[in-house]
Amino acid sequence: MIVIINKKIAIFVIITIILALIAGFIFLRGTKAKVVSNYNIVPLKPIDRGNENGKYIAFACNVDWGNEVLPDMLETLNKENINITFFVTGRWAERFPDLMKQIVDNGHEIGSHGYQHLDYEKLTLEQNEEQIKKADEILSKYTENKIVLFAPPSGSYNNNTLVASDKLGYKTILWTIDTIDWRAGSTKDVIIDRILKKDDFNGAIVLMHPMPETAKALPVLIEMMRERGLEVGTVGDVLK
Repeated sequence: MIVIINKKIAIFVIITIILALIAGFIFLRGTKAKVVSNYNIVPLKPIDRGNENGKYIAFACNVDWGNEVLPDMLETLNKENINITFFVTGRWAERFPDLMKQIVDNGHEIGSHGYQHLDYEKLTLEQNEEQIKKADEILSKYTENKIVLFAPPSGSYNNNTLVASDKLGYKTILWTIDTIDWRAGSTKDVIIDRILKKDDFNGAIVLMHPMPETAKALPVLIEMMRERGLEVGTVGDVLK
């Protein structure tokens, strides 16, 4: 009699566990669907400009190369008492930890450029998350505060990129003005002209890279922005 009771109890326990697992699976699927549904209802968008009523224009320097140019740029910025935003790839920070530390020690804002300089538009949600997470693990070692800005390499993104960035606590940042300083023939004067052809600088985000001609143009651009009554600052400054 005792054996029969034990069997009944065992069967009851097994059925209860199976039902609990099924219920949990259904709940998780429903939660995931709800998250996806929420993103579909309120589509995410990248940010390409900050507060147009503010006094700042942001300089954003994407870093995956140019370690030989960065010291000159940092010297200029330090001399002018200016902090800008450096969007750094995780792999670059791994290769040049001393330069990474110098950027942070000089008070510049750090944003994520992902781990590798890939075409994020072609990545799945999981792959986008992996790139941002891996970069975060490396870059966060250098900063006291959580990094909250993410600039996809080449400005390439899809909805997976935006969702991954948002889920991980980042704002996806693009630009208002592109110096295109990586293109052949982009001399100091050409870079300056590309920026000055625009006439709406308040709250703008100016994209640049650590290129030799950009380093030459930097002090001129700073002075020209000051002549227009603007302060050169970080992306965080223009988003306030």
